Amino acid sequence: MQTKTPRRGTIRLTRRGRIALIATGAVAAVTAVAVPLLLPDEEARPESLTIPEGWRTSQVYGAVDKALGVPAGTTKKALPQAKLKLPGAARGNPEGYLFPATYPIDKQSTPASVLSYMVNTATKKFGGNQVTAGADRNTLNLYQTVTIASMIEAEAGSKADMGKVARVIHNRLEQGMPLQMDSTINYALKRSTLSTRDSDTQINSPYNTYTRMGLPPTPISNPGEEAMRAATNPTPGNWLYFVTVKPGDTRFTASFEEQQKNVAEFNKNQSKNKSKNQGEDKGEDKGEDKDAAVTP
Repeated sequence: MQTKTPRRGTIRLTRRGRIALIATGAVAAVTAVAVPLLLPDEEARPESLTIPEGWRTSQVYGAVDKALGVPAGTTKKALPQAKLKLPGAARGNPEGYLFPATYPIDKQSTPASVLSYMVNTATKKFGGNQVTAGADRNTLNLYQTVTIASMIEAEAGSKADMGKVARVIHNRLEQGMPLQMDSTINYALKRSTLSTRDSDTQINSPYNTYTRMGLPPTPISNPGEEAMRAATNPTPGNWLYFVTVKPGDTRFTASFEEQQKNVAEFNKNQSKNKSKNQGEDKGEDKGEDKDAAVTP
């Protein structure tokens, strides 16, 4: 099945700056979707909880714990009481269905009620005719479409790239190629990084899309509406590879040789940045002017 993909060597399909932003919990760039109050108390002015596009479920749990002022781990433990209305394919795992939005919170809100509202919101957003029709057109079910959208959130360097990332995923699936997504490796290893080693791609995990064909068993993040639109309506193209050479410069190609050149340029930029950061660290440690220690 992998004969159509040249020997990997040190080539990696994707590296995403967006993942680093997710790791730090960046919220400022989020386009939040307002939803109704959890409880019909018109006089109360609840505080709000914003869930960014692309956050993993583990991050959402932590944010709910903090917003409600409960001990860490409380929200995750509340899953059985929440009785979430998830698709059967999810097997009780809400990953992908904790919809990114701004949720008002008041003193009567509980972890179970907040999780339930998130899932109900996702069900409404994902259950529209346009989404289901798009899934059918791509011979996928809705849960598979949410899974693709979650990878798009993790991989796309910008919203403008989402449609192209979606097309790469669809093209690879159609041609029987492994997806080779670093984002799924990161999910398996419970980390967020731009650096994926060869040894990482050999881990024994159903989320290892280097060694296993097809989609990962579940979504790897909670996608927003734009990622879902991209998943159901990918940009037309024959691309099979992409890499973000530098912030704002993501290159898509159908040529493995061209991908190799792009990845080489990416690695060169990474080495430059690493040298620059090391120079800054040395300057700081020695009490020197940091700019003077930086290698151009």
